[in-house]
Amino acid sequence: MPEIHHKNQSSGKITPICENRNVKKKLAILGSTGSIGHSTLSICESFPDRYKVVSLAAGVNVEAAYNQCLQWFPRVISMATEEHAQRLRTMLHQAGHHEIEVLWGSEGATVVATHPEVDFVVSAIVGVAGLEATYAAICAGKTIGLANKECLVAAGDLIIAAAKKHNVALLPIDSEHNAVHQAMRGGSPNEVKQIWLTASGGPFRNTPAADFEHITPAQALKHPTWTMGQRITIDSATMMNKGFEVIEACRLFDLPPAQVQVTVHPQSTVHSLVEFVDGSILAQISVTDMRLPILYALAYPERVPSDLTFDLKLLSHLDFSQPDLSRFPCLRLAYEAAAAGQSACIALNAADEIAVAAFLAGQIPFLGIPRTIEKVLEKTTHASQASIQQVLVADQAARELARQIIAGV
Repeated sequence: MPEIHHKNQSSGKITPICENRNVKKKLAILGSTGSIGHSTLSICESFPDRYKVVSLAAGVNVEAAYNQCLQWFPRVISMATEEHAQRLRTMLHQAGHHEIEVLWGSEGATVVATHPEVDFVVSAIVGVAGLEATYAAICAGKTIGLANKECLVAAGDLIIAAAKKHNVALLPIDSEHNAVHQAMRGGSPNEVKQIWLTASGGPFRNTPAADFEHITPAQALKHPTWTMGQRITIDSATMMNKGFEVIEACRLFDLPPAQVQVTVHPQSTVHSLVEFVDGSILAQISVTDMRLPILYALAYPERVPSDLTFDLKLLSHLDFSQPDLSRFPCLRLAYEAAAAGQSACIALNAADEIAVAAFLAGQIPFLGIPRTIEKVLEKTTHASQASIQQVLVADQAARELARQIIAGV
């Protein structure tokens, strides 16, 4: 079986049941001040006998990073920029904590991910910013809990090849892929006929297609189910987020795009389904709390008792329907990119990030997002990327092309 971006999390502490361990799993958390990072640290707090924080990579929130240092005392912490690192270093020194090494940038995140004491790396830095550190961790033999879609979308071929070469487990934290991983334990990979990734349908599931051109950023940021960051919320509204998940699933589970289906499931109680060749379908159902897939990945192959229970009354009504690709062209573009190969996937992710930012800034309309992406894909050549650096170069080229298209150049 294969060993395999932000959602509502409860901040409450999980109550462990009969926990008593002598060996702790030592963690590096990339993206420690984000929602996945907070949830991972919540699990560490709930299971102190199981997990120890060794290193952290934060973003630009110096105050949050400082508080995490005071609580967890990591060996090393990295910030996004040199300026933020210097601010954190000063605050720690003034508080008398000279023992915590403070680094910055991609190099700093790589040190965090490859620290010799670390057993398990939670990869949750948003975007391609976490790609180099995640790849380095794989090459260093660390088990990866993957919460970063962009790593597999932009560099899936390289990531999977490195994981196989170094015998590294890639355990999905994203709820849909985590659900597939759980369901796949019911059979062997060659017994899988197809998988379904469930989608809430976003805020515009029932919006008339004629109204899409006039959707505002404020409307698109109102997700019916999840509370997430701005880009992923817009990606959910366009269904591009589900498109990224299709590409990710193809890489993680070694399946062609035709065997990775999307079904719209507004209740969001079934997180994914796996159909086997004999006709059996296994569905994974759980609370909509990201701590559960994180805990699953951290504890794999064990099942850790917790109080994250599901109310069966929520299963009284379940809807499933096929997504309308004409109304959500971003999902269609993702399938096309998955079939076209790595260069197209790099361009898809890069163009989407630029287009979403332009939409939020009022520079293009809602449907300008898929139009921009499609134009970038049309101009993308199908070159092969043999290294992470080549992936990053292709990513920057696609971003610049997207900016030129938006500017009308």
